[in-house]
Amino acid sequence: MHEDGLFSPETIEDAREQFEQVGPAAQLTVKETAKAMAFDREEYHERVTDDVVTTARNALFSSLLKVTVGTREEFDDWCAAHDEYDVVEAGSDSVDHVVWHVAPFANTVVAATFQNEEAAAVATLRRQAFGRIYRETLSL
Repeated sequence: MHEDGLFSPETIEDAREQFEQVGPAAQLTVKETAKAMAFDREEYHERVTDDVVTTARNALFSSLLKVTVGTREEFDDWCAAHDEYDVVEAGSDSVDHVVWHVAPFANTVVAATFQNEEAAAVATLRRQAFGRIYRETLSL
């Protein structure tokens, strides 16, 4: 079992603070990407909208969510020891591995199962966790 990622907010306030912290990085990433694509000033202002920067911020935040990767048995043991959490699981019970993200402030753990493609499962789980837990919470 191992963990990957940085953000594991304990409270809604922690989540909002971490989300705000990635804002400047998202803006810079979009700006530098547009520069690499040779956008002139007019095209930049036309195409780089607030929605584009928001999408980059959402993606950056979700990519930094801390996840745990383990076996089905390790996940089941974790759930048994943390029965106060609602579990939202995607995938099949008959595969060997699970990746999960815990959101204490939401009393929720979001999980996805996988057999071989850990990186794909981690990326999918982070998007699902963002959509299920953080998107509405972080909409200001």
